[in-house]
Amino acid sequence: MTNRLAFFICQELTKLTSLTSVAKVANVSVSTVIRIFNHINYGIPTLPKVLCIDEFKGNAETGKYQCILVDGEKNKVLDIIPDRCQSDLVSYFKRFSREERNKVKFFVCDMWQPYVDLAKVFFPKAIIIIDKYHFIRHVTWAIENVRKRIQKSMTTTLRKYYKRSRKLILTRYHKLKDENKEAVDLMLLYNDDLRIAHKLKEWFYEICQSDKYSYQCMELAKWIQNAESSGIPEFEKCAATYRRWYKEIKNAFKYGYTNGPTEGFNNKIKVLKRISFGLKNFHRLRNRILHCTR
Repeated sequence: MTNRLAFFICQELTKLTSLTSVAKVANVSVSTVIRIFNHINYGIPTLPKVLCIDEFKGNAETGKYQCILVDGEKNKVLDIIPDRCQSDLVSYFKRFSREERNKVKFFVCDMWQPYVDLAKVFFPKAIIIIDKYHFIRHVTWAIENVRKRIQKSMTTTLRKYYKRSRKLILTRYHKLKDENKEAVDLMLLYNDDLRIAHKLKEWFYEICQSDKYSYQCMELAKWIQNAESSGIPEFEKCAATYRRWYKEIKNAFKYGYTNGPTEGFNNKIKVLKRISFGLKNFHRLRNRILHCTR
């Protein structure tokens, strides 16, 4: 087999395509493509200034969930960790010297405590940031659960109407057309809890979209107090979560780093898994992800 053919196969494998498809294009067997690809190996990366971590459902031989590490500044996949369990994470980051770990200035993750515990141990000089998407969705869940709760006491016709109109309640009020605003106003008149929940939702979205850090900090503290005293169980629970993660949420407002690029790579991984009908071999899964995202 010529080096030219091997190079061509490696180039084709950078695309989101199956090994079978590459084999057909190159006019070789699938086993030949696998054998060539097995020679591709990615080493341990250098840690970046902004380290983003998230899990995805890889269903590899090493576990149901794998972890992805992304450079939050260069939007580049750094590595894939076999499992999200604490022992695997500790084992992985132990490979790096303290000097290199201290170069990480920002650690971006979701609201999973093991990630935060990991950051405090291995990246003591890093500022921990909770990804914006992950804390905003708690408000979405809260108002959705309020809607679902009050629907239980409605007539069948009214319940179906509220369910079909859920997007109107979730959408920012100022973005709605006039006729949709009127529809939302009528729905909110039906129940006090839903009306208060909608007001809290709009207020929180406004806080998140502001570009003034001092305003965001001040309003977030007020929002938590109001939600805690709202008498709405769903928002009391949400407020408790925000109070627990208050510092990390403020860091998200101040520095602006998110796991957005990471979520984008996770979507590519889903496509890769689908066209490959799953990749149980972790070594091959890791190499394919790194090869397709560079």
